[in-house]
Amino acid sequence: MPITPVIHVLTGCTAVGKTELALRWAEAHDAEIVSCDALLFYRGMDIGTAKPTAAELARVPHHLIDLCAPDEPMDIARYVTLARDAVRDIIDRGRRVLVTGGSGFYLKAFFAPVVDAVEVPADVRRQVATLDAATALRRLRELNPGGLGALDVANPRRVSRALERCLASGRSVPELQADFARQPAPFSDHEVKLTELVRAPEELESRIRQRVRAMLAAGLVAEVRQLVAAGLEANPSAASAIGYREVIALLAGRLAEADLAEAIVKNTRGLVKKQRTWFRTQLPEHRRIDANDPGALF
Repeated sequence: MPITPVIHVLTGCTAVGKTELALRWAEAHDAEIVSCDALLFYRGMDIGTAKPTAAELARVPHHLIDLCAPDEPMDIARYVTLARDAVRDIIDRGRRVLVTGGSGFYLKAFFAPVVDAVEVPADVRRQVATLDAATALRRLRELNPGGLGALDVANPRRVSRALERCLASGRSVPELQADFARQPAPFSDHEVKLTELVRAPEELESRIRQRVRAMLAAGLVAEVRQLVAAGLEANPSAASAIGYREVIALLAGRLAEADLAEAIVKNTRGLVKKQRTWFRTQLPEHRRIDANDPGALF
């Protein structure tokens, strides 16, 4: 009887300490690391993402880091394809797989369907892109007289994606949602073992502040200036990342230098809150370990 391959996943909110613990676990278990961080895909986004250093990357083979130019968007469908290829390659070479990162939607790909099979033609995508939010929602309602199911109509991006899929497939939102729910998860042919690294809120607050100070001292402003020149703002997902969006505001004169560090800390704190909610509501039940007791992971 064939053995089901195993994927180990280590997640946790920003600044909790995933990088070092992931390296130690991988070294101890003959594993390679597959990144699940939506910003580590981008070349040149190093300081503001706390990307593993050259020395850290040399300790353990890493996958799915530095894949794209800063102006080249990454999407979940491409990520799933690349992640499956990386996982298969690692397992075929007889090594263990450790997925690590805190980007919720990419993380969810290891446990549930995240992308449907509808192919949206470029002309349909361009057509929808010309519509404002109100018009897109009105058009979507016209195509769905029976209702929009559980679609979040307050989210313009989701409305636009739903409209694209309705136009491309000729099907209603509830029909597409039902089809999507019947899909197998991308890694349903693997056993996925999930662990979340946690810290007390006051300790995490201290680490966030320390991280922001270190990033600014390491040259975050200069990094962002170079990335903007390379087209960063053409990629809204990357340009709106915490640390980058605040420095962009600084460079544009919308934020005072004296307020930069606190703005990054505040927005990082908000991200941590969202991450914790996502881990609790969108991921399956899983083990949680205190970052001050890393031996529990081993």
